[in-house]
Amino acid sequence: MFVSLLRLEIYKIFRRPRTYIAFGAITVIVLLIQLALKVNGTDFIRLYTDTQTDIFEIPYENILNGYFVCVMVLHMILIHVPLLVALIAGDMISGEAAAGTLRLIAAKPISRTRLILAKFAASSLYVVALLLWMAVFALAGSILIFGTGDLLVFKETEMHLMKQTDVFWRFLAAFAFAALALTAIAAMAILFSVFSENSLGPIVTTVCVVIVFTIMQQLKVPLFEKWINPWSLTAHMLGWKGFFYVEKNEEGVTLDGSVENPWAVLQSALILTGYIVLFLMISVYYFRKKDILS
Repeated sequence: MFVSLLRLEIYKIFRRPRTYIAFGAITVIVLLIQLALKVNGTDFIRLYTDTQTDIFEIPYENILNGYFVCVMVLHMILIHVPLLVALIAGDMISGEAAAGTLRLIAAKPISRTRLILAKFAASSLYVVALLLWMAVFALAGSILIFGTGDLLVFKETEMHLMKQTDVFWRFLAAFAFAALALTAIAAMAILFSVFSENSLGPIVTTVCVVIVFTIMQQLKVPLFEKWINPWSLTAHMLGWKGFFYVEKNEEGVTLDGSVENPWAVLQSALILTGYIVLFLMISVYYFRKKDILS
């Protein structure tokens, strides 16, 4: 029963023209970044690393490869992908209400809990499909165009160099973490969708929440840093970056296979998982008691 319901929800997602806006947007953005780097890569990297030039002697000629390009794409795109996820997940319940089909669905011999979980699972699969599409263009495409090599990543006043053989697994882990983070956004959008009778409200609300907490994180206000940012959803969504920061020995040599702060990455993953569970529990609780009139 649940599998059939899930298939139906997946079909509903991918029959909508708006679903493919995200895939198209990601394709265009990635191709533009790759084109810019191919045509004028050194100047682009100089701009990207401008704040580090006073600290490091940067080997510009050896930096540009497919791995470096993919990291740049992730930095530029992943912060905006939640908006694309909200466009779909925010419509899962409220879209049915606006179309007048929610009452018919709720009248069927399917528990409302299963209905919420099926819609969440379908939204999560959409997130995975979106990230797989990004991986094809951002990682595989960049490797095809720029080749491979050692990966150099900058972190404030530090420089992290990873050998070519120690890079690919980090991208797999980063995309998996990004899937968890975007799934949390999908769960939040579904929560707002349960409380709404139209699609616009949940989408706009989700986007606003992401923007507000992102700004609070960037302001670096002590009050926010102490009480809000440690639990901020948007702050922990950036945990994927931790896979590209490596440990070094006393001589400053990079340790292959290491992660500088694995506990921080794990903590972010646990907090994101907690948000997913919390959003789903509230969604199920309210939806089961909701008097559906539309």
